[in-house]
Amino acid sequence: MPATEPRPSGTNEEPAAREPGALSPARARGGEARTARALRADAQRNRERLLAVAALLFAEGEAEVTLDSIAKDAGVGIGTLYRHFPTREALVEATYRNELARLCDAADDLLATMPADQATRQWMDGFIGYMTTKRGMADALRAVVASGGDPFAESLARLVGAITTLLGAGAAAGTIRADVQPRDVLASLSGVSLAAGEPGQRDQARRMLDLLMDGLRYQG
Repeated sequence: MPATEPRPSGTNEEPAAREPGALSPARARGGEARTARALRADAQRNRERLLAVAALLFAEGEAEVTLDSIAKDAGVGIGTLYRHFPTREALVEATYRNELARLCDAADDLLATMPADQATRQWMDGFIGYMTTKRGMADALRAVVASGGDPFAESLARLVGAITTLLGAGAAAGTIRADVQPRDVLASLSGVSLAAGEPGQRDQARRMLDLLMDGLRYQG
């Protein structure tokens, strides 16, 4: 009799034959993992679009920014919005925190692409935009605080940290005075925002920021 390959002990079953064109278990798992990553990436893009649209609508100063309008402008269904942000307060707080993070993270990004004094001046424009959005969200943010949230917990520390980074780089380069206090700059920027923070006042805001920047520059 011809020799046959021994079967695994304890079983009389023949090994299952794979159908032509069928994936191996390992390749199937790999495909599932890629699909899961794609879905996660798609969900992240949806979240980022929702936050960007929410910030834009709040900055425009509409009397009432609805969740339906945010979802529509972001190109997603209202169900997608609720999957990311179960309540209006959750969306508002996430939008505010995202705008704060974008502004503060921009300090290092700007310093990597331009001289420190120019980076500081451009960052100031971003600060005015951030404050405009925050002003448009004022009522919504008060509702967040009333519901027990604390969207401002890290605001001061992060803003002072970003300004400190910019001023330090400018002082090291010899283009910004070394005796400038970050909190003084933050207070001055807040003053500009109060005086000329509306979208229609951007030209005036830029002129005031230029004056502030001239005061920060090192005079040899």
